[in-house]
Amino acid sequence: MSYRPSRHASGYDKRPRGYRLCDNCGTVESPSLQLKLCSQCKVTQYCSRDCQKSHWKSHEGVCKHTQATMRSSRYDVPDPSPALVTRTATDVTSADIPKHLRKFTSAHATLLGWAGFQALDLKRMPSNIRKFALAVELSWRGSTDPGRRFEVKATHRLPLSYLASDPVVCSDVQRREDRSRRTGGIGAAVILLQCGRTSQVMPVEVDSPAKIPWASIPEWENILSRWIDGGRGEFVPPMIQ
Repeated sequence: MSYRPSRHASGYDKRPRGYRLCDNCGTVESPSLQLKLCSQCKVTQYCSRDCQKSHWKSHEGVCKHTQATMRSSRYDVPDPSPALVTRTATDVTSADIPKHLRKFTSAHATLLGWAGFQALDLKRMPSNIRKFALAVELSWRGSTDPGRRFEVKATHRLPLSYLASDPVVCSDVQRREDRSRRTGGIGAAVILLQCGRTSQVMPVEVDSPAKIPWASIPEWENILSRWIDGGRGEFVPPMIQ
């Protein structure tokens, strides 16, 4: 997900960045145009097959790296309480966790982007986008609802240098950072989701805070946890009154 309201080449409207958009052309998702995830990595999203083909040369390295990382992940899945879920929900393997994490991240993209904006205090300190990342520690809960298969254990604000050991991820974050700045944004906020030894990095391109009418919410962590725990629908960020 990116905080970009329209095509990244030109012609922006006034909506704050907080909408899913095509990673090639920047077209914003709408009820009449649902973006499709890359069938291999399940992370990058496109508005059309033509955009996917056009972007492949840039995306190939990140795509293969993401797949390799997911294949090498190992996670011992605990059995959730039988009172909470059906047997089909508990019947998962370590190989299923990366797939479910990707779907979970996509389902909660707006909520996670908003949480990153709050956690890094970007409304007050935009420079934090180049210093810190938000880490969201998850645990497997085994719900049949894709949006509730994980629960939030804890959140942490980490130094951005934490990602320095992974050059492929750093390169992708930098690409989004540069694209955001070229179009008047402040850069790419990084959200790291971690479940056991499985992780996923979610870069979020951010507009100038002056253009984002989101209210600063000190209790953002509680809202994040409650929203995910409740399995609610599309998250709408609270606006400045």
